[in-house]
Amino acid sequence: MCWNAVAVQPWYKQGMKTGVSLPDELFLSADHLAKRQGISRSKLYAVALAEYLAKHRDADVTSRLNEVLAEESSDIDPALRRAQARSVQAGKW
Repeated sequence: MCWNAVAVQPWYKQGMKTGVSLPDELFLSADHLAKRQGISRSKLYAVALAEYLAKHRDADVTSRLNEVLAEESSDIDPALRRAQARSVQAGKW
């Protein structure tokens, strides 16, 4: 599998240099993966960070949806429930 940072974050090639301190073991693992993937460490880090941010963005959306749904009743109208029950009984399985 080859990582494509440009597909994940189209602005990747514009680049912003930054310094990040990593534990030696994490750095070596990332370096090894980047070599296996045939990409630079910078690209690997950019893709990893983009995926992490996307994951947390999704979690924020889920959290907000849960808040909204907590305020709304999930009960089915009794008339609709009866109609659904009748349609299941009448159908052939």
